[in-house]
Amino acid sequence: MAATPPSAGAPSSLFSAGTRRYVLTILVIAYTFNFIDRQILGILVEPIRLELGVSDTAMGLLTGLGFALFYTLMGIPIARYADRANRRNLIAAAVGIWSVFTAAQGLAQNYWQLLAYRIGVGVGEAGCSPPAHSMLADYYPANERATALGIYSLGIPIGILFGFFVGGWMNEWFGWRVAFFVVGIPGIVLALVIRFTLREPDRGMSETRVTAPGSQPSIAAVFRYLLARRSFVHMALGGGITAFVGYGLISWSAAFLARSHGMSSGEIGTWLGLIFGIPGGIGIVLGGRLADYLGARDARWYLWIVALALLISVPAGVFVFLLDDIRAVLLLMVLPVMLGNFYQATTFAQTQTLVGLRMRSVASAILLFVINIVGLALGPSVVGLISDLLAADYGEHSLRWALLICSLANVWAAWHYWRAGAAFPADLARVED
Repeated sequence: MAATPPSAGAPSSLFSAGTRRYVLTILVIAYTFNFIDRQILGILVEPIRLELGVSDTAMGLLTGLGFALFYTLMGIPIARYADRANRRNLIAAAVGIWSVFTAAQGLAQNYWQLLAYRIGVGVGEAGCSPPAHSMLADYYPANERATALGIYSLGIPIGILFGFFVGGWMNEWFGWRVAFFVVGIPGIVLALVIRFTLREPDRGMSETRVTAPGSQPSIAAVFRYLLARRSFVHMALGGGITAFVGYGLISWSAAFLARSHGMSSGEIGTWLGLIFGIPGGIGIVLGGRLADYLGARDARWYLWIVALALLISVPAGVFVFLLDDIRAVLLLMVLPVMLGNFYQATTFAQTQTLVGLRMRSVASAILLFVINIVGLALGPSVVGLISDLLAADYGEHSLRWALLICSLANVWAAWHYWRAGAAFPADLARVED
């Protein structure tokens, strides 16, 4: 028997469809800048490493743990504030802060200054997604939520596309410092657009649910609530492991192509921008759409679709790092990038569906905490560490083998999503405000 899907809810008539589309569009642009400023460092790893004279392990700290630790630690208290405050104003302030620190990276004179500015970017970016997820959950009912959050998540591949493309060519033409100025300064203008053109929605308006003013559970209470939902635990772990593979690839694929295939930064930026941008975007939207379509018939498929996608992606991912033909490598990279993004929309959407109205930003932040500690903090750092450990035996190809080894973790992630899907219907029946 098919498991019962969540109630669709009734969209509020307070805002028109055009208003909802505008809000979604602006938040997608904000998330795009979020990922441009976060991931542009991936295309600049080699020139920065060579100029500053540091190891792969040090660059892995810069792209991974150094950013992720502060990003995740700040995310939960900021999200708690967002569950009782104006989310639009918080997002606007966050965009302005991370944009200033992104531009400042171009002024860094040594590794430690660059790390300090990178931490500033992480603190600013912590204030974007949790309140944005909460706002969109109030604009879109449950049966449209995975699609809406899938569209929002398009900021990831679009941001990576522009980050790789702009970073690669700016570095080739003007040097890596100019690249940070070019992507950082426009975000200050975007912060003003968000503050003065978006409207804050009433909490629960998309589902005609209401909550008493000020009745906000503590962070510990939200954590206990989520920990008691097996589907969330498996979603969070599965998402973290998937992000471990994904962030490792995003952070080190440019260096891999430069070392193992001799490509220039402009070429790498163009190809990786197209691969992470177009197939990556298709994967996010298609994953959300398939989750909404199949999940409406059997709620387990909201998460089982991710397990299936990850298992299919593994063989192609292995051959990306085994083949020497650059055309085959770039072509095969499309599959793990596309299928590896299936988890994005439905994981965040079902987390919003499982919790009460004043838990939503904190629940999103807790999910992001797990995903980013396991994925963003450890993914690039572990790849860099393994590459350094293998360098004595494999030389410039050590990075190839480090990426291959880490890509196999997607099998483990698929198991978690399968377990999450099996537990989801029962957890759905226990949703509390």
